[in-house]
Order: sequence, then structure tokens, then C-alpha cells
Amino acid sequence: MPPFRFALHELPAGTRGLRREVRDFLAEALRDYPGSLRARTWGGRDPEFSHKVGARGWIGMTWPKRYGGGERSALERYVVLEEMLAAGAPVGAHWVADRQSGPLLLRYGTEEQRCRFLPAICRGELYFCIGMSEPEAGSDLAAIRSRADRVEGGWVLNGVKLWTSGAHLAHYMIALIRTTPGTADKHAGLSQFLIDLTWPGITIRPIRDLAGGRHFNEVIFQDVFAPEDALVGVEGGGWEQVIAELAYERSGPERYLSCHPLLESLVEALPDRQSDRAAAVVGRLVAHLWTLRGMSISVAGMLEAGAAPNLEAALVKDVGGAFEQSLPSLAQALAQVEPMADGAASEFQRMLAHLTLHAPSFSLRGGTREILRGIIARGLGLR
Repeated sequence: MPPFRFALHELPAGTRGLRREVRDFLAEALRDYPGSLRARTWGGRDPEFSHKVGARGWIGMTWPKRYGGGERSALERYVVLEEMLAAGAPVGAHWVADRQSGPLLLRYGTEEQRCRFLPAICRGELYFCIGMSEPEAGSDLAAIRSRADRVEGGWVLNGVKLWTSGAHLAHYMIALIRTTPGTADKHAGLSQFLIDLTWPGITIRPIRDLAGGRHFNEVIFQDVFAPEDALVGVEGGGWEQVIAELAYERSGPERYLSCHPLLESLVEALPDRQSDRAAAVVGRLVAHLWTLRGMSISVAGMLEAGAAPNLEAALVKDVGGAFEQSLPSLAQALAQVEPMADGAASEFQRMLAHLTLHAPSFSLRGGTREILRGIIARGLGLR
């Protein structure tokens, strides 16, 4: 049996009407939305926009209706995500909750947790962040040291989470915490917790990026009390759960469409659209994009079928990240302009400036390149 299970999947014919509906919605909602903001793609946040998307039924699309979902297919959801990302829509407020926090609660959460959190996520009103990375753990997620100590009625949490995207704007975090220290197997003794970021003892500190903006954060837990119902799934089952969560995080169209608004704008900005060199480079980029799209849709089909495509998701994330990181420098060379963010710059230059500064982080989020390639190597039997 081959190690990779990619198979061609056609999007259902019925999704064409949905695609037109989403495009019409975005044309109106983003009518005055400039290219410099579209360049932020799924990092852009607009709570009002998220609320409108929720009202359309486009958050939690595959979830049961009793939790506010639409009971639609994963491939229908894929169409909505594609259009949102291609347009550079500001989906960042609800993105993590829709992509992975909600599905994790559907799979491992209690009925009370589902009823409490999922409807608000579907309305575009409740935002989550991811509590995985930690200081001194490097890329080894199993090396985390944050701990949860049993007390009457729950746990007391102590530790630090790092590189936590959007924590300062989120309502909740699902965090991986060590509940049983000193186990021989470092993957054992880990659990996941639903953490209200307003609880006493939580400090959220900004980590400024290359552009001076606040995206990443350091989140500190100091004697934070978490009640019994904050546990997600089974105590000690955190490693299996977090691996399932990462499959949702790594395989979607955001892994190759983060720079798509720039690619579209590049075609308009080319000084000589008829040159063989420009045609060759743009053609190669589009071919690469289309291949990644086919791989990503294949993973969406496997998720729809109930499979766990962890290996395939890692490959999409790795190859997609390399593709996205190559786009700003290629766009700069082809368009023969410098990235600029000041008032005299064109919208294309502002887009280029934003992505030039942010693209280096694309191989960090969702798992570093080294970790992903280790997963791939194991899947191929090379380690």
C-alpha cells in the first residue's frame, strides 16, 4: 500500500451555486476593502464580518443542526473557504474556532461543552486560540512543561504558552497541559483544557512581529483554577486528541492561498504581460497552485469519509508553505517594484510589503518544516 493516499476528488456539481452565492456576498461585503488589507487573508479580523458569515450559515457548516451547524458536506465548506481566502476576506476572528476548536469539541467534548460553545461559534460570536507551543520545547510538542495539578473541584494550572496567535482577541483557548508528570513515555500524561482567558491568574503579553504588529502572544498561567468541566476528552488522552486537531489545522486551503490576493494582483501589476519570462513564471505558479489545490481537496474528501489523513495533511502544509513563501520575492522581481507601506505606495506595493514581512512565519504556524518532514519521513519508513 502506498504511503500517501491522495486521490482525485471532484467538488460536487451542486457547489457551483454555493460558490456564486459566496462570490456575490463577498463582492458586496468587501466592496471598499483595499488590497493592503486583503493581503492579511485569514489573519485579518473583523468581528462584524464574522457575524455576517455566521448569519449566512457558513461557520460550522458540517456540524449537526442541533449545535447551530448546517449539516453540509466538507467539500461544500471547502468551497466557502476557498472563496473567502481567494478574496482576502477578514475571517481571522472565527477562523480557529471553525477550523479546529469546534471539530475537536464535536469529537471529544461533552454534550454540555458542545451545547455551550458550538452555537456561539456558528453565530460568529465566540473566538478561540490554540495553546500548544511553549518556551524551551522547540518544535517538540511532547516536551511541554505546563502542568495541571489536581485540587478539589478541578485543577490548578501553571506554565507558559508561546506564539499564541490572536490570544489577546480570543475568548477561549484549548490548551495541551501535562496532568501526569514524570511518565516514561513523554506522550503520556497529557490532557487538553478549555480555558476562559478572563480567568484570574492569566497574563497575555504581546510578541511583536517584523512589521511591529501584534499577532503572536505569550500566555502565562499562574495558579489558574480550572473546574472539572474544563477538561476536554479523557484525562491523559491529550496527545491523541492534539494529533487529530493538527490534521484539521494543516490541510486546508489556507495552506496555499495565504498569498493568493497578491498573485491575482501581480498579473495586473506586470509591466509587460506579454513577456515569455512573465508567462513562464506565472504559469508555473498557477500550475503549482492547482496541484496543491488537488491535494488539499483530496484531504478534505478523506476527512469527509471519516479518515485521519495526518501524513497527507503534513505534506500539504509543508509544500504549501514553501509555495507561499516563494511568492513575495517572485512577485517583486516580476513586477519590478519595491515593497513599500507608506502613503506614496500603491496598493500592490502595500500588499507586497505586508507579505514580505509575514511570509517567513508561514513555515512556523501549524508545525515547523522540520517537524512536518519528520512526520513525512516516518510515513515513508525512512526513520
